[in-house]
Amino acid sequence: MLLEALTLQLGYNATLVAIGAALLGMASGVTGTFLFLRKRALVSDAISHATLPGIGVAFIVMVALGGDGRNLIGLLLGSAASAGLGLLTVQWLTQRTRLGEDAAIGAVLSVFFGFGIVLLTVIQTMSSGRQAGLETFLLGSTAGMLFNDAVTIAVGGALALALVLLLRRPMTMVAFDPGFAATIGIDTRRIDLATMGLVLAVTVVGLKIVGLILVIALVIIPPVAARFWSERSDTVALVAGAFGGLSGYFGAAISASAPDLPTGPIIVLTAFALFLVSLLVAPARGTLSALARYRRYHRRVHRRQGLLALAQGQPVYEALTRRLLVREGLARPDGVATEVGRANAARALRDERRWAVLRGLPAYEAAASLYDGLREIETVLTPDQIAEIDRMIGGPREVAP
Repeated sequence: MLLEALTLQLGYNATLVAIGAALLGMASGVTGTFLFLRKRALVSDAISHATLPGIGVAFIVMVALGGDGRNLIGLLLGSAASAGLGLLTVQWLTQRTRLGEDAAIGAVLSVFFGFGIVLLTVIQTMSSGRQAGLETFLLGSTAGMLFNDAVTIAVGGALALALVLLLRRPMTMVAFDPGFAATIGIDTRRIDLATMGLVLAVTVVGLKIVGLILVIALVIIPPVAARFWSERSDTVALVAGAFGGLSGYFGAAISASAPDLPTGPIIVLTAFALFLVSLLVAPARGTLSALARYRRYHRRVHRRQGLLALAQGQPVYEALTRRLLVREGLARPDGVATEVGRANAARALRDERRWAVLRGLPAYEAAASLYDGLREIETVLTPDQIAEIDRMIGGPREVAP
């Protein structure tokens, strides 16, 4: 069943949802990257919760005008207006009052969301509102998605993604160094508003699939996961887009393959699974990779200390150190150095003496600061400089292996 869902063989509606969710995930991941790098991830939370009053007001207005209150485009326009008002309110409170941004976000989030719940309650008392299904915008619902709905979501996500690609350079500069960006003529305030406006767009577009409570996860989790894989902003944005697209596609497929599984929460859980994988196995910043680097460093320290002990004729008492030396053929099980071990020990001791001389020379202060007990001096000095230090300590006494 899952394989059929992944290969888009579960029917028309499941295919629409999977493609729409994938496009939404890509747009959310790429857009959220710049908000994450700007350290304003919580702003998207305020934006998402501020959409609810707009949905309620749009429904009431469309019904009052004699239209279908459940028209998706009308509801999305209403939620966009409401979220925009919430965003401007956060900006105004931050700039015009002594409230910090976190306090302003908390105030706007709670007030707008509370007002939206009141409007939904009022709508349920209306004869035309009892079957409106507006509560599905809280957690998302794709069961009744139509072709027009899917096109609206796909086009909205694609436009947001195109605008991000167009503005990625100024948004990157503002995210990392707003002061420098301002000195070269970039209007940082407008770029910040543009970034938040793009987040607003993908948030509104994602209401139908993920819902306003969970859409924030699709904006933030992919960039956070992508950050583990690269130090370059462009790469982080690309990986975040890929993670968002995979989350949307696989989450929609898993939801379609099992009965009664809500699409929005499954998409978020899929994104979280990608985050856990990144947290554990990313080569540069992953937890397991860091553990592996620590273990390698730990072995290098034991090896170095063991070689220095052998060079000075001292016994090797540490069991781990002795095992490492024996495993590499540098010592016998009784702790006596082999011929190869004596050569390596003499070289390690010689290196320590060179570093000791180097740290006492003011002319080599910068190079001496790189000493960590493990670094080979050949990686810091030229052969001529090393020969000069060797003359100071009486010439090289290395033993060839």
